[in-house]
Amino acid sequence: MILSRRDVVLGGVSMLAAGTVGSETYAAANSYFTGTAVDNGVNYRKTNFAKINKKWHRQVVKFKSSEPQGTVVVDTRNHFLYLIMENKTAIRYGVGVGKEGFKWYGRSTIDRKALWPGWTPPPEMLKRHPELPKFVAGGAPDNPLGPRAMYLHRDGTDTGYRFHGTVAPWSIGTDASSGCIRMFNEDVIDLYQRCPVGTLVQVLPHLAEQAEKSLSRAEEPDTL
Repeated sequence: MILSRRDVVLGGVSMLAAGTVGSETYAAANSYFTGTAVDNGVNYRKTNFAKINKKWHRQVVKFKSSEPQGTVVVDTRNHFLYLIMENKTAIRYGVGVGKEGFKWYGRSTIDRKALWPGWTPPPEMLKRHPELPKFVAGGAPDNPLGPRAMYLHRDGTDTGYRFHGTVAPWSIGTDASSGCIRMFNEDVIDLYQRCPVGTLVQVLPHLAEQAEKSLSRAEEPDTL
């Protein structure tokens, strides 16, 4: 069965923007999931990390930065999010970032956090995609925010951008969103637990030169 346009939009498949999705099937999408887990009373589909390029797996890496410990730094060009830890290390997560025309850079803070958040598409998104629902309840299988959302504010004002989960794990490592930073559901649960309200965030175009080889076993990336 071919994915419907609504499924593709909600999933945020980056290939749609390039006009290359016509043969994406539910069976192919389902291969990115394996089994289910329960989180705060909600069943969700677990990511099949055997299907995911190891480059995007969560791992501890060496990381030199002048930012204080606990800061989140996003490298949008290379699709990595770093949570700065002690001893010049960071937890690195693979992420999906904004498509061309939707990228943003700068500083913000996590001013609000939500478990299994509901999703209300902003007016500008509904204008572009009038087929989208006006609201999707938290925990619904088609909710694109997944199990967690962290809301980014600047100078006390909501930027409209979030760190959140995804219903499209194949989109991690791509330019796929409308500006939000999307993560594997397991990773956004992990980050949520580590980042209190008030966490500093810096979003940059490029940061790879600051990230050295992973402290874990170095492996050549597979081809997705």
